[in-house]
Amino acid sequence: MSKTSIPERSPIGDVVDGAIIGLEDSTQTALFVGSDVPANSILIARGTLIVRYGIRYLGKPHLSIVPGLVAIDYGTFLTGEEAWEFLIKRSNLYPRAEVFGYRNDGHDEMMTVKTLDLAQPFEALVYSNATTTIPTARPSGVISEANTPLPLRVAELLPQYATLEAWRKAVTDHE
Repeated sequence: MSKTSIPERSPIGDVVDGAIIGLEDSTQTALFVGSDVPANSILIARGTLIVRYGIRYLGKPHLSIVPGLVAIDYGTFLTGEEAWEFLIKRSNLYPRAEVFGYRNDGHDEMMTVKTLDLAQPFEALVYSNATTTIPTARPSGVISEANTPLPLRVAELLPQYATLEAWRKAVTDHE
């Protein structure tokens, strides 16, 4: 019997040149994509950032896992985009498939597909580099000009605001 080698984890991630900013009177953060960070914001991180996506736990929506490796029945392993596409489109066929990754708090985790809530919106998590497992921020939106190109998943998941003031108003209206 031949031994199947287990591939390295490879979570999906979209690269964005920008900054993570916050507000003095709020715990909310935003991904800022543009040339000049607004002076009346708190700069948390700046440069080339990695946006990854967490799948929320069933019954525990405050927790999510960033999938790095999926093990399907009979020794089939998926990583990267292939694993993400499987989880989004075909995981209902394999409810006992195992998902290995890191939680949104940085802890190493293994979950089965049936314990994940794929009906909930995914959680956007921003990392300062491609190797860290603890997110720098969980942005509630993107601040950018209308014609600024964004990765498709970022544009689909996070609400976009044209100005810091528009984002601030949206954040303070919901707190």
